[in-house]
Amino acid sequence: MASDRKLILLDMDSTFIQQEVIDLLANHAGVGAEVAAITERSMRGEIDFKESLTERVALLAGLPETIFDEVREEITLSLGAQEMIAGLHSHGHVVAIVSGGFENVIAPLLVQEKVDYFKANTLEVINGELTGKTVGQIIGRQAKADYLRELAEKLDIPLIQSVAIGDGANDLGMMEIAGMSIAFNAKPIVRDFAKARIDDGNLARVLQLIA
Repeated sequence: MASDRKLILLDMDSTFIQQEVIDLLANHAGVGAEVAAITERSMRGEIDFKESLTERVALLAGLPETIFDEVREEITLSLGAQEMIAGLHSHGHVVAIVSGGFENVIAPLLVQEKVDYFKANTLEVINGELTGKTVGQIIGRQAKADYLRELAEKLDIPLIQSVAIGDGANDLGMMEIAGMSIAFNAKPIVRDFAKARIDDGNLARVLQLIA
């Protein structure tokens, strides 16, 4: 029944997929260790996400835009991701992704996997090279919460019937307003906050938790 329809909004990096896309890009730029350290501090909530993203993206300047296709081939879906999507769709639910990662890389993958809606940052490309900047709004903690509200209103799904799934501090905003929150292989700050936990890396367990 339409009245039972839920909106499931997932984080992308280390949630829907096993990798952190910015770390994959950084490895190609030869700044993997430096970027990973900033990422970890941000995920633990020690530094502001927007500030950390700006610092990390600046280190990617000069990479060719062909890197998007290369990195996409290095991405692995989390265990049970396809089963989760199929199961949710079979019950009429909506699956969406909101990511602090980059639409340039993930958009084709999410379309392929039949994700209904998605939003992410966009890396600026000029003359075939990354400039080290992003274009438009940075998708951080507040933007993720705003996207949940926006989608729920657009789809006429009450927030109480929304589910937010993530692993890092920048997912807490959407978790605070969702009807249900699920920590997925999460940092301690998220595990402590969420109403439910998945610690074995299997997204198919989402189907059991929201049934």
